[in-house]
Amino acid sequence: MDRHFPRSLALLALLLVLPAVPVAAAPPASVVVQLHAVSLGVAADGVVEALTQATVAAQVAGRIVELRVDAGQAVRKGELLLRIDAREAAEAATAARSQLVVAQAQFERSRQLRQQNFISQAGLDKARAEFDAAKAAAAQAGVGLGHAAVTSPITGVVSRRHAESGEMATLGRPLLTIHDPAGLRVTASIPQHRLREVRGARSARIEFPELGKVVEAASVQLLPTADAATHVSSVRVQLPPAIDGVVPGMAARVTFVTGTAEKMTVPAAAVVRRGEVTAVYVAAAQGPVLRQLRLGEAVSATEIEVLAGLAAGERVLLDPVQAAIALRAGR
Repeated sequence: MDRHFPRSLALLALLLVLPAVPVAAAPPASVVVQLHAVSLGVAADGVVEALTQATVAAQVAGRIVELRVDAGQAVRKGELLLRIDAREAAEAATAARSQLVVAQAQFERSRQLRQQNFISQAGLDKARAEFDAAKAAAAQAGVGLGHAAVTSPITGVVSRRHAESGEMATLGRPLLTIHDPAGLRVTASIPQHRLREVRGARSARIEFPELGKVVEAASVQLLPTADAATHVSSVRVQLPPAIDGVVPGMAARVTFVTGTAEKMTVPAAAVVRRGEVTAVYVAAAQGPVLRQLRLGEAVSATEIEVLAGLAAGERVLLDPVQAAIALRAGR
């Protein structure tokens, strides 16, 4: 038998006899509400736009035979994007060059005949005009033939693909949309009766609700025009570079900061909504207490103004679920 076995039994018996030591539970996370300075401003909905954007259109008719890029792909200026079967354009260019040869020969004959007074000056002018027209048509056909290979006009990201491989590309049809993600802005619409406040704004805050991000504007530009139908003016808000997840067309909420005021706020995560009742859990001596509040507007992405229901110095629990469990346990 193992000589250490009796010692192990004694140790086990000692552990069974010793009383269990309770582990102190960590206090729930909370925050003390106080009056503090918050920003006042004018809020408006906006849309993200690209400062540099280009829609590549077909400059020659033909079938798309090769499509090298897709939406979301990064491209460089001059990079080959797609190819168009330009055999019809090539035939048209050949015909235009043939017409140019005929028109040139006719013009030379007319000039010689004019020198011999066999034709009038009007006949020579007509031959010269036909030669110039044929020369322009041949040049245009040659230029169109060179657009069979479509390249990127800017360095950026393909935001949209308007055509598929195998489809017909007609003159002027959009093929791809490319934007530069390094330069983005938000354009918001402001009613005329609030323009004076916006003109005095010192800064602006942009919120992206879907991403849960709030950024400060790099610059604010109020355009000197108004829409005659809606009576609103556009304001362009420059975004800082390299904001992950922000793309053209995304909705944004812009708040133009016009001043500050002393207000009491609570974290948005601490607010409990049950039907029409809005409340928070407040720490008390006997345990958490559910307190109904009257809330105002959100002053930031994480804070909401409190109009009534709380006093300065009270402690609000940040985790409503944990507070509710503690409240039931206390009952």
